[in-house]
Amino acid sequence: MQPFTQNARDSVSALGEEKLIACIRRWLGSASPRAPFGIGDDCAVLPAARGRQLITVDPVIYGRHFDDTVPPRAAGAKLLKRNLSDLAAMGGRPTAAVLSLILDAKVSAAWLEQFYRGLAACARRYRVPIVGGDVAQADGILAASLTLLGQATGPRVVARTGARAGDWIYVTGELGGSLGSGHHFKFTPRLAEGAWLARRPAVRAMMDVSDGLAKDLHALTPRGCAPALDGSLLPLRRGSDVHGALTEGEDYELVFAVAARADGPALAEDWHRAFPRTRLTCIGRFLPAKKLPPGILALDTFRGYQHLRPMGPRKDPGKKT
Repeated sequence: MQPFTQNARDSVSALGEEKLIACIRRWLGSASPRAPFGIGDDCAVLPAARGRQLITVDPVIYGRHFDDTVPPRAAGAKLLKRNLSDLAAMGGRPTAAVLSLILDAKVSAAWLEQFYRGLAACARRYRVPIVGGDVAQADGILAASLTLLGQATGPRVVARTGARAGDWIYVTGELGGSLGSGHHFKFTPRLAEGAWLARRPAVRAMMDVSDGLAKDLHALTPRGCAPALDGSLLPLRRGSDVHGALTEGEDYELVFAVAARADGPALAEDWHRAFPRTRLTCIGRFLPAKKLPPGILALDTFRGYQHLRPMGPRKDPGKKT
């Protein structure tokens, strides 16, 4: 669905800012509490929280993270789910969200309504109150940025650092083919899985796979080590290949390091009891960079997605939607 309209009567400019905000409040419905705990004041009032607090922010931008082939309701849901995936990677759960909307005056009011209704449905599903936000006009732009607040589900928050030489590398789900399959907006954030993993001491480091495994693994790799991956073990999404699994991104799966001495079979057995429908795969381990065995994947030959990278004449294989 095209988000822009040439008919002024159908655009957000026909509503004006005050009416648009009133519409947004109606579109969100029960996903947004009444002021001062939701939309309506300069700031939202949040209840005091226990434990460690988490915060993350991610946008969706028309032409980058979604296009006309993505239904507006799915684009709205993707905005929240991208942020939920970040919380999942640290074993957290969501508590509240605020949204900043930047849009051209020619954006269709009907498109925007469906966007917010999709966001609201996703917020209700994951019990995330939308407590505030902002609307700003910018020519030729349609983008939304969501800031998500959360808290740890247990005594430990799992960060990207913490892996050691010899640790095993695991990944949930399947990788690659995110754009062609529609997974990039149909995915389910691994909140329950992330919280489960955070409670296991053997899990030393974790993150979500959003920019491609080849790039994201660098953030988990201990100093002086390199990921020793077996390409035949990568869990490929239908229609994908090793290159796609390593570079395409927007998989929103969890990749994590497990202590070298951990009981791998027992971990896999416990996992499959807890999450029988979610695949878990050990794809390699972190080894000293100077002692890598022959036959492993050379990750420095693969590139994931990077913002602001100079673009050459060849199409970037890691470019997102």
